Amino acid sequence: MTALQSTTLPVRAGRSRLARQRGVIGFVLSLPALALLGLFFVWPFLRTIWMSLHDWPLLGTARFNGLDNYAKAFGDDQFLHAVGFTIFYTVIITPILLALAFALAFLVRRGTRAHRFFQTIYFLPVVIGIASGSYIWMFMWQSDIGPTTQLLGAIGLVDPQANYFANFASAFAIVLGMVTWKVVGLQMLLVLAGIQGIPEEVNEAARIDGASGWQSFWHITIPLLRPTLALVMVFSVGGSLLAFDQFYIMTTGGPAGSTLTAVYEIYRNGFVKFDVGYASALSMLLVVVLGLVSAGQMLLLRNSDNA
Repeated sequence: MTALQSTTLPVRAGRSRLARQRGVIGFVLSLPALALLGLFFVWPFLRTIWMSLHDWPLLGTARFNGLDNYAKAFGDDQFLHAVGFTIFYTVIITPILLALAFALAFLVRRGTRAHRFFQTIYFLPVVIGIASGSYIWMFMWQSDIGPTTQLLGAIGLVDPQANYFANFASAFAIVLGMVTWKVVGLQMLLVLAGIQGIPEEVNEAARIDGASGWQSFWHITIPLLRPTLALVMVFSVGGSLLAFDQFYIMTTGGPAGSTLTAVYEIYRNGFVKFDVGYASALSMLLVVVLGLVSAGQMLLLRNSDNA
């Protein structure tokens, strides 16, 4: 063994020992976070799986029934209708949010004082809770006393005495308006961050090569925004599939159960019908759907990047 090798070995051993010590310290420091994760996520998740395999009344003795709750779900017309409406709602609201987020982000993409002002204005509804926003929009569209119905009624566009939550089309449109007003500011900021992350030299090179604005947008901006779009889509689709508060507050699932969402139906089974076991099974089915949808979105993004 040469003198250089004999000197290098202790140095490597010291670095390896230091790396192990840092790993142990990092693990010890992460224990509180791991404990909270296990207490508030892992344990409730495993408990929900266990409950889904039982006939588990809210008040009473649980009885193991295997996969009966899952079999019941696929024959439950009310739940299947709720899933169908949730998918319909997701398909409608997602492109609306994405299109408006793009439009607003391009409108305020420059860093001037006026643009920053409008960025703040568009983002302000995001800080309002979904429940508060729902009550605000309910009041705005109340017959006789709602400021929106009064204003539009004064110019003859609507009937100020009509109950707009008693009709599916109008109730659904009001919920779409509230959610768009509430959420689009956050998606605008995400898209704006992606746009500002694109080097200006790329667009300048495209203009020098004779590319039009539309060509630059379609062939440069959109491909470079793919990771941002994936994030926005995951947030939008996931949030839409879990929609509950706005429909619970604004429509209470009506009229005639036409705006029942999947989460709302889970709530009704667990806390109205007191069938916690069946509600747990429905929750696990929804978790599987969310996982598949998110995995599909990320797979499409990866395939697009590899193309």
